[in-house]
Amino acid sequence: MGEAEFEAAVSDALDAVPQELMAMLDNVVILVEEEPEGPEKELLGLYQGTALTDRGWEYGGVLPDTITIYRGPTLRMCASEEEVVDEVAVTVVHEIAHHFGIEEARLHELGWG
Repeated sequence: MGEAEFEAAVSDALDAVPQELMAMLDNVVILVEEEPEGPEKELLGLYQGTALTDRGWEYGGVLPDTITIYRGPTLRMCASEEEVVDEVAVTVVHEIAHHFGIEEARLHELGWG
C-alpha cells in the first residue's frame, strides 16, 4: 500500500469516528509518519500530549498534542490491504482514546489494543 492509500485509510478511519467524539478533540493534530523514532520500531501509533483528564486550569498556550500513525510497522504486521485498513481503524481509535485519558491496560481490556 502506497503512502497516498495509507493516508486515505487514516482519513477514512477518522471519518468513521463519531462526530460527537471528534468535536471533543481539543488541541490535537493527527500525523502519518513512515517509521517511529526510538527503540519501539513496531509501534503502530503514538499519542503525545496531555490527556483531557489531566488538563487543569494551568493548561494553555501549549503546542498541540499529536497522534501519529506509523505506516511502516502497520504494513509489516498486516498480510493484506484489508488488514491494513482494519488495523489503521483500531490504531486511530486507540490513540484518540489516550487523548480522552483512557489508559493502555483498559484499552486492551476493551479490545482496542
